[in-house]
Amino acid sequence: MQQSSISALFGALSNEMRLNIIANNLANVNTPGYKGDKVAFQDVFQRAATDSARDARTSLHDPQLLPRAVVVAKPRLAEQTVDLSQGPMDATQNTFDLAIAGPGFFRVQTPTGPMLTRNGQFNLDAQGQLVTAQGYPVLGAGGPVNISGSGTVNITPDGTVLVNNQASGTIDVVNVTNPKTLQKVGANMFTGRNGDAPVTTPTDPGESKIYQGYLEKPNVQVVTEMVGMIEAQRSYEAYTKIISSTQDMDSQAMKTGGAT
Repeated sequence: MQQSSISALFGALSNEMRLNIIANNLANVNTPGYKGDKVAFQDVFQRAATDSARDARTSLHDPQLLPRAVVVAKPRLAEQTVDLSQGPMDATQNTFDLAIAGPGFFRVQTPTGPMLTRNGQFNLDAQGQLVTAQGYPVLGAGGPVNISGSGTVNITPDGTVLVNNQASGTIDVVNVTNPKTLQKVGANMFTGRNGDAPVTTPTDPGESKIYQGYLEKPNVQVVTEMVGMIEAQRSYEAYTKIISSTQDMDSQAMKTGGAT
């Protein structure tokens, strides 16, 4: 009976983690540029050393020399990945709201080093630097993007910043060589595995464009997440019932054995 309890425990813990991930996705349905998390399940088959051992019996009528192979399946989460698919565009008409259409990330200078983000909800600080909502400078080809002077600010699809039609800087948009190495670090920022800077390359202007006056909405589908939450809750409840039923059966077996 212990194996059924252990398998059910693995399943319950996996669905608890899935519920936490879904809850975080739903909490960010209004966060510009947010990328949802996904999980995948798999069965882990545990095999004994005797599973692959040859049976030395010369006849099926001989006594069995080795225990029969028993495969035990324990469901668990196989991996957690970030869904980097494009989110819908939301027109804001704000000068410093920027959205990336296509692959790529904005580069941002944080106190712990450069990081990446898809959240283009920027503004100007007192020094004329383009910064995030947290006050982190947005990076361009030569460092932080400074918008000097006064006048009409236009940002072209390739990231060139124009003030009264005069170039004032360029906003960097970069691709990540291996997106699977990206890790979320809070504040809608990404960094590389173990905190290392991810390897980036310039984006192809034909694939990625910056749209001024727009924000990229999250790529999280509320209905899909709610269905997943209901499914995970019911799975969790089923696994906990298996654990409870197994405990009852064990208890009954001990009582019956003691009575005899």
